[in-house]
Parts: sequence; structure tokens; C-alpha cells
Amino acid sequence: MQKVIDTAQGLKVLEINGLRTRVAAEVASSINSHISIMDEVNPELSFLTESLSQMMAGGKRLRPAFAYWGFRAAGGQDCEEILKAATALEFLQACALIHDDVMDESDTRRGNPSSHRQFEALHKQNGWLGDAKQFGIGGAILLGDLCLSWADELLMNSGFENPKMKSAKDLYDLMRTELLAGQYLDLLEQAKSNASIENIMQVITYKSAKYTIERPLHMGALLAGADSQTVQTLSDYGLPLGIAFQLRDDILGVFGDEKVTGKPAGDDLREGKRTVLVATALSKTSGADHELLKNSLGDKNLSAETISKLQDILNKSGAVDEVEQIIEKNRTIALEAINREYIDEEAVFALSNLAIAATERNF
Repeated sequence: MQKVIDTAQGLKVLEINGLRTRVAAEVASSINSHISIMDEVNPELSFLTESLSQMMAGGKRLRPAFAYWGFRAAGGQDCEEILKAATALEFLQACALIHDDVMDESDTRRGNPSSHRQFEALHKQNGWLGDAKQFGIGGAILLGDLCLSWADELLMNSGFENPKMKSAKDLYDLMRTELLAGQYLDLLEQAKSNASIENIMQVITYKSAKYTIERPLHMGALLAGADSQTVQTLSDYGLPLGIAFQLRDDILGVFGDEKVTGKPAGDDLREGKRTVLVATALSKTSGADHELLKNSLGDKNLSAETISKLQDILNKSGAVDEVEQIIEKNRTIALEAINREYIDEEAVFALSNLAIAATERNF
């Protein structure tokens, strides 16, 4: 077995077999193939495709990567069919991000204005009638729905035949149901004043862990005709890794570099996200620190100085160290699970490195 590569080379992991570049090309090709249809309806629809092209030019392509290597883990060989099927997940992710930004009232995504802010600005620039903010929300919802439709098109036209496609499509449908269930539970937890770590972990499992890693792996594996043993192994790897991935995301949402994450440091605090990190800190603090953290959550106008104070509280409380330990524990479980003799050797190498890249997020 090849040695796991250095964690600083995260993007190189995603470029094994040129995958990240090929997925980006497939994304662009898919959007371009719909432009003539949109132009035929009305040239003003070009704003939708231009906005989407800008947004989807970024991203790490993690979900397509896991679908591709799930396919390879089950014995599938590199082909254009799996590339198209895997790229469908990138459009599903775009739908989720666009709608998520509306619900969170996020101003930015991947270093640019979020979709609803772009539509809002379009309305203001043209001096149109009605409420610009509501127009922005409506435009973003429709753009997200369009992405969802195009994701289905790409998957169903990828070239796989039944019964493999039927199995993969059933799994894909389940994944979407789980994602939306997790999204609602997340919305519910943000509204509650007593969000528990247990409930937050359930949100993580369905909104992130399954959707980001476990189900993409399953979808790829089923397209290769995987047996139940391989599918179970991919679950043993994917679910703990997905949890670790989201916990890393939670840390980056507070401490991350905007140049890397595409969002300002502390944005999760301004949005009032109930994360394991925050819930742990609240359980470990008291007095002024506890009150400042509790009362600051969801304050859109938090200053950089206050964000810095909150970061200190999270560190002093021991919450960051505790979450880091959970990340490491889950990553270790994932790495141990994937080393099986019935998994393709190149897939083991790629998935082992993806486990490190997804939990370090230093790219």
C-alpha cells in the first residue's frame, strides 16, 4: 500500500486521475448546454446562468470525488459515465448552498456575494418595482430549484443502465430526503434556546455526514454493482469521516481564514449557528464569558473585536480541544475501516488521503 501523502497537498488528492479538473469541465459543459434553452425562453434569463457559473467555478468537488472513489472501490473503472454521475452531486450541492444562504441570510459564498444578494443587487441597480430583498430571495430559490433539476438530468443521462442506475437513483432519492430532513432539523435547532449536543449531532449526521461522504460513496459503489459487504465498509468509513468533516467546518466557521473559506471569520457566530463547538463551550463556561457567548450568537453586527473575544472564550473553555479530539477519533475510525483487502488498492490510497484532506481542510 502506498504511503499517505502530506496533508499540505490536499488539492493533489482531489486531482488524482485529474478528477477535480474533469468535474469542473463537466460542470461548465452542463451549464453551457442549457444556455441556448434559457436564451430561447428569454435572454434576461442569462443572469441566472452567469450567476451560477460564477458560483460553481469554485468548490473542492468533494462529493463527486467520494462518488468516484466509491465507484472505484467497488471495482469500477475510470469512465465518462461515472464522471457525469458524480458531477450531478455538484449541482445538488449548489442547490443546497443557495437555499442554505437564503435561510442563514449569508452575504457571501466562496468569496463572492451570495446568490440572493446578487439578485437583490440586480433589482436595486435597475430601480425595479417592489422589494429588492424579496426579489433576491425569490430569484435564489428558483436558481436553487434549477440546480436540483439539472442534477437529476445529469445523473439520469450519465449512461448507466438498469439495474445499477435504479439502485443508484433510489439511493440518490434517499440522500435528498435525508438532506432536507437534516436541513429542517438544523433550522429547528437554531430557533431553540436549548439546543443539545445530541440533537446537533443528529443534524450533522443527516445534513452533512451522510450527504457529503457516506451517500456519495454508496451511489458510486452501486453504479459499479457493489456487494453489501463493500457498501457496509464504505459506511464504516464514510459516516465517522463525515462527522469529522463537519466538525472541522464548524471550527473553520469561527477561526477560518476568509481567503480559504470564502466567508469572514466568525460568520457562524453572527449567523447564530448551534454547533457542537458552541454547545460544548456553553456547557463549560459560566459568568461573564457564558453570557457574552450566549448573547452574541445571531448578532449580525458583531465587531471584529467581539469576534476575537468569543474566539478566546472558545479556546479557554477547552471546547476547541475537545472538538479536535472528536475529529481525530472519527478520522482514525474511518482510516481503519477502509483498509480492507476487497477494496481496490488505488481507491484505498485515494480514500485514505481524502480522509486527511477533508478533516485538515488546509487547501
